[in-house]
Amino acid sequence: MSQAPRPNLLYIHSDQHSPYIAGCYGDPLVETPHLDALAERGVVFDNTYCPSPICVPSRMSMLSGRYPSDNQVWTNTHILDSGIPTFAHAMGAGGYRPVLVGRMHSVGPDQLHGYAERLVGDHGPNQPGGKGVDHGQLSGTAGPGRVSLRLSGHGQSAYQVHDEDVTAATVDYLNRLGVAKRAGQAAEPFSLSVGFMLPHQPFVARLQDYRYYYENITPPQTPEPFGDHLHPHIKHWRQACEIEEVSEEETRRARAAYWALVHRMDVLIGQIITALRENDLEEDTLILYTSDHGEQVGEHGLWWKQTFYEDSVKVPAILAWPGRLPAGTRCDRVISSLDLNATMLDALDCPVLPHSRGRSLLPLLADPQNAEWDDVAFSEFCQDAAGAGGPFPEGGIFQRMIRRGPWKLNYYHGPPCQLFNLQADPRERCDLAADPAHQETLAALKAEVLDGWDPEWIAARMAALRADRSILAEWGRTVQPSDQCRWKLDPAMDYLDPEQLDDSQRNINK
Repeated sequence: MSQAPRPNLLYIHSDQHSPYIAGCYGDPLVETPHLDALAERGVVFDNTYCPSPICVPSRMSMLSGRYPSDNQVWTNTHILDSGIPTFAHAMGAGGYRPVLVGRMHSVGPDQLHGYAERLVGDHGPNQPGGKGVDHGQLSGTAGPGRVSLRLSGHGQSAYQVHDEDVTAATVDYLNRLGVAKRAGQAAEPFSLSVGFMLPHQPFVARLQDYRYYYENITPPQTPEPFGDHLHPHIKHWRQACEIEEVSEEETRRARAAYWALVHRMDVLIGQIITALRENDLEEDTLILYTSDHGEQVGEHGLWWKQTFYEDSVKVPAILAWPGRLPAGTRCDRVISSLDLNATMLDALDCPVLPHSRGRSLLPLLADPQNAEWDDVAFSEFCQDAAGAGGPFPEGGIFQRMIRRGPWKLNYYHGPPCQLFNLQADPRERCDLAADPAHQETLAALKAEVLDGWDPEWIAARMAALRADRSILAEWGRTVQPSDQCRWKLDPAMDYLDPEQLDDSQRNINK
C-alpha cells in the first residue's frame, strides 16, 4: 500500500490586520472575497491572540514558538538569537526546503532563521545602525503618531508596492512548480511562507480602492472620549501620541484607507491562491492565513496596536486543508498564535520544537467535543522609554495579558490591572478590576500572569540589551554593512494625491 504524499504548506502572514475587518469575521462593509472563500473551505478561529501586540516580538515568537520573554525579544530593535530553532528549522529537519517571500521583520545578521531561501526582503535595514527608511512625503506615518492620521487618505503606500512585488514573486514560484509538475518531473512537497506588509499604516490607499470606503465607512463602534476616567496607561498613551481628540474627518479618512488596504491585500491573496489552483497544487496544500497583531482603527479612542484591547491583541486565523480539516466551520476556543506554529509542524509531520509553548490544533479539530483543550492564551508588551515602538514613559513599561475562558486580565507593572468578562462584555466597556465581587478572579489571574514572568528581571535584561545594542548600532552606523536581504523602498513610492493635501497637512512637518 502506497504512502499518502506529504502535504505542501502555504503560510500567509500579514501585518496589523484586525480580525474584525474581514467579511468572514462579520464585517458587512469590507470586500474580502478570497479570505471569505478560504474560510468557506476551512476553519475560522474566533479567539486567536498574538504573543505581543507589536511587530518584531510577535513575529519572532511566531517563528520560535516561544513567548517574547523566552526569546528575550520585547521590542522592535531586539535580535532573535540564531541558536533558537524556528519552525523553518523544524521544517528543514523534517525534510522540507522552506522558502520565504517577503516580510519577516528580523533584526540582525540572520535574515533567514531557518529558511533555505528568501525571495523578497523587508524594507528596513538588516542591522542596527543601518541606513534607515525614507518614507518621503509620508515620513512618520508608519509609527504611532498623530501624523499618521493627519496624512491619511488616497495616494499610495510603499507597503502596497512591496506586497505587489511579494505577490508577483510568489505567483512566479508557484508557476514554476506547476511547469515542473506538468513536465512530469518528480517534485518534493513545498513549504512556502508569504509575508505581507498590508494593511499596516500609513493609512493611505489608492483612489480606486479608497473612494468606495470613504463614501461608506462607519465610525468606531466603541468610541471613548479622553478624560481622567481612562486607565492611567491608556491616558498617558493617548497624550503621548496626541490622540486625545481626533477629528471626524481624520477618523473617516484613516478608517476608509485601512478598509481599502485590507481589501487590496485580499486581492493579492486571491492572486496567490489562484496560482496555487491553476497549477493543480491546492488539493495537497495546507493554507494558513494569520497576522502578527491587530489594529485599533479608532476603537476605544485608540489607533495602531500596542494595547491589549481585543482590536489590537486578537488576530485572524484561517486554516484550509482539503479532505483533512472540516470545511466551513468555526472554532471559538481560546488559542495563541504559537498554537498555529505547532499545528503547521504537526500537519507536515516535522519535529516538534523542543521549547515551544504552542499546542497543535489538529486533535482539537479532529474531535472538538472530546479533545482536551485549555482555553488560555498570553500576550506581553514590554518597551524601553522612547523606544522604537512608541513614546513610552520614563523607565519603560512591563505588561502582560491573560485570556482564560471568558475572562481577560491586563497586568500593568505599577498601574492597576484591568479585568474584563468578554462573554458579558465583548467590547470591553466595563473594567471589573475594582469590583469587590470579582477580587477572587482578579487575584487568581494575576497570580497566573506572574507565574514564571518577572517584570523586574525583564527590566534588568532590557537594560543589558540596551547597552549591547548601543555598541551594535554605533558599529552599524560606522561600518554600514551591506544588507543581506532588503527590498528597496523608494521615497517616491509614498505619497498622498495632490488634491488630498490641504495647507495644514503640507505644513505638518515644518
